[in-house]
Amino acid sequence: MANDDLKPGALKKSVPFALPVAVVLAVGGLLWNHARAGDAVALPSPAVDGPPPAGKAGTKTVVFSGGCFWGVQAVFQHVKGVADATSGYSGGAANTATYDQVSTGDTGHAESVKVTFDPARVSFGQLLKVFFSVAHDPTELNHQGPDDGTQYRSVVFFTDADQKRVAESYVHQLDKAKVFHHPIVTQIVPLQAFYPAEGYHQNYARLHPDNPYIAINDAPKVAHLKKLFPQLYQDPN
Repeated sequence: MANDDLKPGALKKSVPFALPVAVVLAVGGLLWNHARAGDAVALPSPAVDGPPPAGKAGTKTVVFSGGCFWGVQAVFQHVKGVADATSGYSGGAANTATYDQVSTGDTGHAESVKVTFDPARVSFGQLLKVFFSVAHDPTELNHQGPDDGTQYRSVVFFTDADQKRVAESYVHQLDKAKVFHHPIVTQIVPLQAFYPAEGYHQNYARLHPDNPYIAINDAPKVAHLKKLFPQLYQDPN
């Protein structure tokens, strides 16, 4: 796949010519709001969150999977307290961690984003709230927007016991409150390994804002983040 190609998928292949960005964004906003109206509704904060950091605890990491990693990376790059967000693959073996192989849906990998964050500036619970409310739809099984396959499944790959506890509690809280029309299908599993994606996938949304896939599917996520989380939103350097 060339660096500036659209990704495989029905919508990605259905744009045969360049549309004005304003038109793409307008149409994309309508499609997004119709398919993902819940993203425009603020979720309750987690009733259970991680412990406050003791002194200078340093950074922590978590890996999120929720559809195409381009959009998930873009969202977390705009969150204050996130030091780094890297696109990659988790859930499979090292020798299958390539885009071509992962795209078959047969490797066990999910397109993922490793988020490195400062818990003194943003809590794990706040990251979960962003993940469930604007980064993806946690009720879609092996599917996000125009993308289908197990590589697009919803997963929280936790890196410690506190993250597991907080994530499981928040899923239970949201399901009990019936925040979404359907049950949350997000898997909560321990991180075994994370493999960074190829270089051309990194910062893709930022580098290719006029790509129709980005304008329709991913730019609205960042816009929702800015609207729903103004206290957490930042413009990345």
